[in-house]
Amino acid sequence: MALKDELESHVESIALGMWPDPMPQGRVVPTAGSLTFGNTGTNVDACVMYSDIHKSTAMVDQLHSHRAAELYKAFLHCAAKITRANGGEVVAYDGDRAMSIFMGDNKADRAIKAAFQLHWAVLKIVNPPLARAWPSSAYTLQHTVGIDMGNLLAAKTGVRDDNDIVWVGSAANHASKLNSFNGLDISFPTRITEAVYNATTLKSNSNGNFWPDTFAIDGIGYWRSPFWMEIS
Repeated sequence: MALKDELESHVESIALGMWPDPMPQGRVVPTAGSLTFGNTGTNVDACVMYSDIHKSTAMVDQLHSHRAAELYKAFLHCAAKITRANGGEVVAYDGDRAMSIFMGDNKADRAIKAAFQLHWAVLKIVNPPLARAWPSSAYTLQHTVGIDMGNLLAAKTGVRDDNDIVWVGSAANHASKLNSFNGLDISFPTRITEAVYNATTLKSNSNGNFWPDTFAIDGIGYWRSPFWMEIS
């Protein structure tokens, strides 16, 4: 079959295909292996966390490629291990950032704890040894974390032997956008939506309010935090 004919046939099958009703509700994080192609998928109720290196384009323009790669590798490794330690799963890597999913009980608390621990890891684990390894190249990695929660549709996309999952829902888009707004104080790297703020019990401790600053984008309020949690 010619490529044009194959593409037209496949897109028409998507346009005319029926979706399951009701859609299956997932209790664990779906994987590409657990889903099939076609108009099908799994609904999940989840927290979405995007962990992102701040101004990575400027970083790679400024630094030797080996050092930039080391910063990428160190940051993403910490993000993945901390996510898993808090009961989440990294479901996608996109250049300098990781997308994580948290499901089940206390998912908002666990996502925020992961974000606070990642902040500590950037300050105490990532930057110091890489600064010592490159003493002639001053650079301090900074990051952001965006968290939202809600219902997502996980659907398999791509082709055989080369596929991935798309996560369709406002929570994924909002969590991602919280990483990239200009003008936000980078000393407040953890940003959460109202849904996450209302769901979490992590609002303050003996050192004060975890969320001392709020801001609005397009009339929607968000909270941001400078806090970190030490990893033992």
